[in-house]
Amino acid sequence: MDLSTATWRKATRSDDDGGNCVEVASVPGTVALRDSKNPDGGHILVTREDFRHLAETLKHL
Repeated sequence: MDLSTATWRKATRSDDDGGNCVEVASVPGTVALRDSKNPDGGHILVTREDFRHLAETLKHL
């Protein structure tokens, strides 16, 4: 999937100190995730439903 025009967002709790940040981008039917320290590295693509499940799970850790 071509993500060159995707708009990436970082969590509002993240700062610019290069911590452990994940960025997300919404693309048709999919949510893309990447490491903010390595934006040209690999990407993870998940369905919107799977992303919602992941986010809910992480909230309860």
